[in-house]
This record gives sequence, C-alpha cells and structure tokens, in this order.
Amino acid sequence: MTNTQVTHVQIDNYGPWTVTPEPRREVDLQTLQSRLYADLSQLFGNRNGYVFFSRFDNMIAVTNGLDVDDHAMIQESVGNRYPVTMSMAVATGTTPAAALGDATSELQDAGSAQDEHRREILRGRTIDEEFRTAADVQIAHFDVNDATGKYTDELNEFDTFIRIEQGYAELMRYMRQAHDSLSFFVGGDNVIAVCPDLDAADYRDAIEHVDEAVDVDLKVGVGRGRTAQDAGMAAKHALEACRADGADVELDF
Repeated sequence: MTNTQVTHVQIDNYGPWTVTPEPRREVDLQTLQSRLYADLSQLFGNRNGYVFFSRFDNMIAVTNGLDVDDHAMIQESVGNRYPVTMSMAVATGTTPAAALGDATSELQDAGSAQDEHRREILRGRTIDEEFRTAADVQIAHFDVNDATGKYTDELNEFDTFIRIEQGYAELMRYMRQAHDSLSFFVGGDNVIAVCPDLDAADYRDAIEHVDEAVDVDLKVGVGRGRTAQDAGMAAKHALEACRADGADVELDF
C-alpha cells in the first residue's frame, strides 16, 4: 500500500499582485514564475522530493521524507528572495489524489488565494518517520513511442506540441478519473504520474485508453521508493528496460 505525502504550494495573492499598482509586463511575470519553479525544484529536490509546476501560481510537490521544518525553511528561502510569498499545506493518503485534496482543503480553509491578508500559511501533517516504508511512493514515467520519428522530424514544432499535449491531457484526465493518480508533463514527450498501488494491468489500461482516444502510443516504466526521487529513479530504469526490450509496461519492483 502506498502512502504518498503531497504538498500544495500556492503563491499568496498572486492575481492582484500582477496588476498592482498597474499591470506588470508579461515577460517579467513569466521570468518570475520560471525562476521560482526552478528554485523550488532544487529546494525540494535537495530533500529528495519532486515538485511539478501545475499552473505556476500553484504547484504540487511529492514530499515524502520532508517534515514541517523542511517546508518552513523552503518557505523562508522563497520569502527572502522573491517579491511574493507562498503558502503551503501538506497531507498524506493512500492515493495521491486524496492527499492533494486534503492539502488543498487546508489552504482553502486558511483563506482565499486572493486574500491580501493571508501570508505564508503552513498547515497539515507529515508522515512520522516510524511509519515510513520503502514502498510509500509509486511513480510512473511515461513517454511517447518514437515521438522523434512520428512528430519531431515530420511536423512543425507547434503541430508536434499539439499531438504531445493531446496525449498528455488524455493521460492526465484518465489517470485521475480511473486510477486516482496525478500526472504532470515534464518536458519533451515525458509525463510523470504519481500513483497509488497500481499493477501492470492498470498501466496497460491507461496506455490503451490514450491510444484509442487520441491516437498517441505510450510506454511506461514504474518504480517504488521511500521518497519521490527513489521511486522516480526506479521508474527511469524501468523505462530504459522498455526501450531495450520493446515492452509497453515495465515495473521495477
């Protein structure tokens, strides 16, 4: 049974800030968002977590192994370096979607995302060390079969982007609805999904669904671990095994 710890990261009062005292240049906002994501990726990553950009003003992290003090240090680091602050809520659950739902409820209970008085909220609970196991996190690393040959080397970049995004959107929707998982585009033709305790048949089901729905052919490597990085590296090795033997699904556990 998995036990995923998820952190919902939300920039405080970001919408109003972007237009106060007047609308800010989009290039400056995009630069801030990308730099903040990069810094959070390193700050969580240095503690064996993963963070995904979601909508940039909201981000989702898998944080098994991080306690409340770790979150507070990350929050303080951002507050010292950026003109915006961020709030975080942490929750755990046997499915990532359930954990995120609880974390989001904690933030919503603390005030609106556009409440000018809500600043640097830190709420929720983490997994006690004594209850952690080597199978707490299950991560699936999907990529598109022969994306270079089918799309990158054949279509213009925007049409390639459309095809990859269609596959990602359908996979994201289906993995959430059918398997209570959270899936994130991570560049190129790669999607990382944080999953509950799924088996090979569940992943084949998702791959077949995406192929039938949007004609995008996927493969996936799956790993488990004590932390997101442990599970993610196992998933990467499993994906390499897929590439080597032509399998659609490979489990590294």
